[in-house]
Amino acid sequence: MIVTSLLAGSLLLAAGCGTEPSAVTTTGAAPSQAVPSQAAPSQPVSHTVAPQTEPTGGTPKPTKPEGHTDNPRKVRWLKATPSKDRRSLRVVWWSGVEPCNVLDRVTVRETSKKVTVTLWEGPSSKVQNVACIEIAIQKVTTVKLKKPLGHRKIVDGAKP
Repeated sequence: MIVTSLLAGSLLLAAGCGTEPSAVTTTGAAPSQAVPSQAAPSQPVSHTVAPQTEPTGGTPKPTKPEGHTDNPRKVRWLKATPSKDRRSLRVVWWSGVEPCNVLDRVTVRETSKKVTVTLWEGPSSKVQNVACIEIAIQKVTTVKLKKPLGHRKIVDGAKP
């Protein structure tokens, strides 16, 4: 009895280390008699990690363009908030950790009717053969405008 309980506990511990949750549960029977769980998981299993705000306190991480990435790509942002004097925008987006996700540049195209802001990210060209964890970090950058925003619409340049 003690050996069976010890064996079952060790098997559960070993199976749970470093793996995703499975839909198999044991019922006190021998490990070879494990049965699929009848209850569906509350959330789908995936390889991605839920987004987290950084640093602690729920504020986005201030980020400045560095301009040294390999093959930068457009990144969609969440919101762009004008400053009180409407001469700059505070742009917030989800990103990954550096050096795998570095803000390369921000392009701003202003017309009389809209301001298009495009964020460009890519892996740093300063490091090679690096591994980064897959975790989402909320970042923020400030963009200065040539003219006050006025009644112009703010548009995400990464959206199709």
